[in-house]
This record gives sequence, structure tokens and C-alpha cells, in this order.
Amino acid sequence: MDENFTVVDTAATTPDSSVFVLSFRQRDEVAAAAAGGGWRVVAARRAEGLDQRFLASGASVAVIDARGAMTDGIDAAKALGATIEAQGGALLILISQSDTVHMRHFYEAGATHFLSSPMSSAAMAHAIRFAERHVERLTGASGQASGPPEPLGWHYDPEMRSLQLTPGLANLLSLGEAPGVRAAMRRLDPGDRKLATAAFRRLGGDRYSTAFAHDVPGVGRVVQHLQRDRETGRVHAFVEALGVAPDASNAVRDALTGARDAASARRWIDRRLGEGACIGLVIIGLTRFETVNRAYGRTAGDELLRGVSRRLAEVARDAFGPGAIVARIGGSEFLVADEVVGEAMLDRARTRIEEALGRPFVAAGEIAPLGARLVSLIGGSEDNAGALLRRAGELLLGDAPAPKDGSPPIEALVADLHRALERSEIGVLYQPQVELASGNVVGAEALARWQHPSFGEVGAEALFAAAERAGLDAALSDHVQRRALAGAAQWPSRLAHLRLSINVAAADVARPGFVDNLLGRIDSSGFPRARLTVEITESGIMADLGEAARLLTQLRTAGCRVAIDDFGTGYSSLAYLKALPLDYLKIDRRLTQDITGSPRDRVVVRGVIDMARSLGLAVIAEGVETEAQLDLLAKEGCQYYQGYLCAGPVDVPALAKLAVA
Repeated sequence: MDENFTVVDTAATTPDSSVFVLSFRQRDEVAAAAAGGGWRVVAARRAEGLDQRFLASGASVAVIDARGAMTDGIDAAKALGATIEAQGGALLILISQSDTVHMRHFYEAGATHFLSSPMSSAAMAHAIRFAERHVERLTGASGQASGPPEPLGWHYDPEMRSLQLTPGLANLLSLGEAPGVRAAMRRLDPGDRKLATAAFRRLGGDRYSTAFAHDVPGVGRVVQHLQRDRETGRVHAFVEALGVAPDASNAVRDALTGARDAASARRWIDRRLGEGACIGLVIIGLTRFETVNRAYGRTAGDELLRGVSRRLAEVARDAFGPGAIVARIGGSEFLVADEVVGEAMLDRARTRIEEALGRPFVAAGEIAPLGARLVSLIGGSEDNAGALLRRAGELLLGDAPAPKDGSPPIEALVADLHRALERSEIGVLYQPQVELASGNVVGAEALARWQHPSFGEVGAEALFAAAERAGLDAALSDHVQRRALAGAAQWPSRLAHLRLSINVAAADVARPGFVDNLLGRIDSSGFPRARLTVEITESGIMADLGEAARLLTQLRTAGCRVAIDDFGTGYSSLAYLKALPLDYLKIDRRLTQDITGSPRDRVVVRGVIDMARSLGLAVIAEGVETEAQLDLLAKEGCQYYQGYLCAGPVDVPALAKLAVA
């Protein structure tokens, strides 16, 4: 440790307020210094799930300790900067004196304050106070950034031997607010009791801060952040619910409405299967939740999830029985399970659940058009929870993006995706785009490819399906965009005339600072804006056409071109063409392949092309595989195509050969 922190007796200006700390080298020391200033500290050593953990902490100030970890610190600031800005929070950077020349990178990432070595506990306390005052000026209040609705924590007075739980934690555990130490400890598994006892012992001597992690039924994985008051010896704890991806704060809210999390559901299933029970599962995927979430906001989305959870709990009791469980196993996926006596019973339960979810929901005072996909299956003594949920997940993905036959299941990819991003195992290939009139390659679309160490090559559809399941779709999109731009910037001179197309997802558009962040990524790569096309699917602009038009106008004004991708798969496509500033329309592969079908199919494709051209849009047909398709597309006035008739996704040398052929 390069600093000699001393915990001082100084009270925070906002008593019992939270501070989030990320320190790659000195987590415990920095946490202790902040705790000594009177703050409730949530501390992390790794950057995984950084924005979700910050939001769940309820803190208004985040501290990133970049001393001795400059690159990691800059990456963490970039990952957290947009969230800090959106929440009206403050980002304090601790940095070595020799590295202050790099402060520009932290500032660009969204840092609001910094403190350089040598530093003392008192100096850091003052820096955090200044950061809190910055937040107060921004928000006009001294409150926290938005986080869980109720704090989860407890206080222990060793002199009185009294344990006091916060109302939120007491309700969650179905205990009184003063349950006694023995009653609270009985809620822990025997192994976790040992962890708790060891954590208390660590608070002796000169140590005033520590933490330990364990599972809580109905909540999932939690971290208990313990702090001992130097004068009174009282122990204060903040319980951070890590929950399940993608949003830890939502996991807490789910628990408050009675739904289990995925880990708790797996344990329940394994236990019942181990007892010899025959378990019936119904897995529910909300098909339009993200649309509602973007259209009405996260608060309305949370309200909708709570409504789904309550309705499932009601119907589960009627359809199965009082022993049925309801769990939220993913962002918008739920599970209902109970012991069954045959397929007929499970089918009846599934039908009841489907009918219940078919009734309207209300979000933000409006009728929310919510849909759901359901799958059901039965597990016996030869099964386990992991295998059952993997099978259910594959069935649920049915008509959603999924691996082709022979590819690994989605859950297997989800398990390895974090590591793949960290190790840059996910690369990019380029699929040529061809001008029909000349037959020349005029552009290429960047497509993700994962060379999985066990399963071989994994394509973009399966990869992004796994990323969505893991809550990593935004991170994956950023990674692929960077790789595509960096690769295209190094194209040989024979490719200098080609346009590059990159994809942006709905999650990208919904993030604060979308245009500025994307343009910064483009410019830092060195690839010219004038040769770039940004492709966006209809789902990425469904929430607010006015806002989408504003964002796309900014991209076009900055020199980029804009395409609407997979046209023909949405339900209000005409409105998009009329309202949005577009340059290209990409016909979905299913429409392309229908053109050689019935005369009616050809009329549909002709109408799309005529409409696009009347609006001044160039048309690109995706998924062209046969000469017959190409010939009919040319007769209908399509200008460009891409597909296996020319080539699939290829590397740069192969693209160069095709471009000069």
C-alpha cells in the first residue's frame, strides 16, 4: 500500500449516506478510510456489473481508485460515467501523482472530482463531501441517487447485545425489527454462520471494515458490508443484494413482491428432485417487456414486473396448489413450478397461466401491450435444475435468435461470455454488400464471431441471444463496434472505397449520451465518418419516434449514414419510413426469400421497394442465396444485396479478393 491511511473521527455531512468504492489494489483500506468519515460503504475489487452494483448501492458518489491500475481505472470510469451522469451523481477518482497527466481520459469518461497522492483519510473525507455537495447542487436535494426503495441493513450494539434490523430487511426475512441474534443467525445456513462469525472476528484490533458474501432464500446472493464504530464498538451493516443479471436493484424489488430469484429456484428444484418428486415447470418469457420499459421508463417497467409477479403468484396457487413457487430467473423471464402427477395437470396449469397473462396490464397509468411465450416440461429423479432450465431456455428461444442445430445451448454460452469479453475472444468478420447494376462490392457489414475454445465458431445471432440472456448485450455491442471500426481503419488501400456498416442495438439507443459516445468511438478508431453506415433495427426505435428522429439526425449531421435493418419484421414499419431521417432500407431475409414464392409474396416485396425508393431511400436486400432471388430483386428495382450468393462473413484478405474480383 502506497498511502498510510488513518481512520479519523469525522462525521459525514449526510449521516448514514452511502458511498460506492471500486479499488483494484487497496479495497479494504479505501473502504475503511471512507467508513471512518461516517459513510456507509459498498466496496468492490472487480469491475464486473459495475453500473448495476452502483445503482443497487443507493449511493450518490462513486469512488474509483486507479492508483496502480490506470487502464482498469479508465475502463471502469467509462463503464460508469454514463450512469453517473444519468443519475445526477458524482465520480471521484483517486490517482497517483505521477499519473495526473492521464486525468483527461477520466474527465472524458465522466469523472467529476479527483484526488491525487499523497492523501490522508481526512483529505478523502473532504473530497467525498465536496462530491456530495456537487450532487446536491445538481439535484437540488441532499438525497441519494435512485436505488432500492428501502435500505437493507442492521445495527448491533455489543454492550446491550441488541440487534436492530432495518424495516426493509425485517420484511424481507419475515422477522421483527429486533429479532435477537440467535433468531437472525438461524436464518443462515451452517456454513454461512461460520462466515458471519469470522467476519465479526476480523473487526477486532485496528480493523474497522470488512465484508462477507452468502445466499439468502428469496433474495439470492448478498454481500454484507460491516463497519465497526471506533468509539462505541457498535457494528453497522449494509446488505447489498447482488441478485441476478442484469439489474441487482430489480432483484431486491422482486424479493419484496414475493418472487424468488434464479439461485433460490434452482435450490428448490434440486431439493425436491432429490426427494423423488416429479416437478412440473412453466417458463414464461415476456416478449414485449423491453418495448414497454423504453416507452414508459424503468419505473413503469418495475411496476409491470411486480404486476406480473403478483398475477403469477395468484394463478400458481389455483393452477398447481399452495406449494407452488414463482421465481424471476432473468431480466423478463419467470418460472412457476410445483410437484405434478402427469402431463395433463401441467398442461392445465400452463393454460391457466397463459390466460392470466393474456389479460391487460397497466404501466404508468396506461394499458401496456404485453405478450408472453410459455414452455413447460417435467423433471424426474434423473434430472437436475441446471439441465431442466437449460432445456426450457432452448425451447423458450424457439422463434427468437438461437443457435443452429449442432451449436451449444444458450446457457452454455452465457456461462462463458464474461470471460470471452475480458479475453477479447470475440472478433469480427465482414459480409460484402454488392451493387446489382455493376456486380461490384461497395460495402461490408461487420458481424460478430466468437471462436469458442470448446464449441468452435459461434455466429452473431446466437452470440447476441446469449448476451441478452446474460445482461451483456450493451457490453457486447460496444466491443463489436470497437473491433469493427479498428479493423476497418486498417483495411488495405484496395478497400479504401468501401463503406462499413455497424449495428447498434436497442440497448445502445436507450443509453444516455448514445450519439456522443458512438461518435467518440468512431473518431478514436480513425475510420472516416463519411464511409460509415449505422444500422438500427425497428425494435431499437419503437419507444419514441420523435427522440429516435433526433438521434438519427445528429448522426447524419455528423457525417454518418443511417439504415433501418430487418425491415418488414415490425408492426408499424410505415410510420418509421415516414418519420425517420434514413438513407438505406434493408429488407429482412425472410422477405427476400419469399420473392420467389407466390405472386402475392412478390407483390409485397415490390411494394416495399417502390415505397422506399419514392422516399429517396436506397434498398439493400439481405439473405440473397440464389440467382432467381437476385434476378427478381433486380427487376423490382432493388439496388444492393448481401448474402451467401456472393459470400458469407469473411476476413479482411478474403474481402479484399472479392472487392477486386
